Amino acid sequence: MLQEMEIDCPPEESITSTFDEDSVELGDVKDMRLEADAVVNDVLFAVVEMHVSQSLTSASDVAYINVETREGNRYCLELTEAGLRVNEELNTQYHETVYSLLDTLSPGYREAFGNALLQRLEKLKQNGQ
Repeated sequence: MLQEMEIDCPPEESITSTFDEDSVELGDVKDMRLEADAVVNDVLFAVVEMHVSQSLTSASDVAYINVETREGNRYCLELTEAGLRVNEELNTQYHETVYSLLDTLSPGYREAFGNALLQRLEKLKQNGQ
C-alpha cells in the first residue's frame, strides 16, 4: 500500500532557505527528519495512512510527509522550522502544529481526535474512582 500512497510532488525550485546557520548554535537546530517521524507517530491513529516520504529527500531543514485523510484525500506535507503546510499549495500558510493543519483539512481527523480524547478522559475517570 505504501507504493500506492506515494503522492509526492517535487518542491518548488525557486524556494530558498531563510535559515541563517550563523544565528543558531548547532545544538539548537531541530532535525526535520526526526520531527517528521514524531509528527507521524502523534497522529497516525486519526488518519488512514501517514508516513515520511520515501521518494522526496528529507534533510535537516525540511521533511516531506504523505498523508491520506479519513475522507480519502491525499496530501504531501512539507515540514520546516516555519511549521507544516500542504506542499502542493505553496501559497498557503504554515501551521504551527500537525493538529492544526489536519483540523483544517479533515473533519474525520477532528472527530477521531475528539473521540480519542474522550476515551482517554473516561479511562482517567475510571482509574481515579
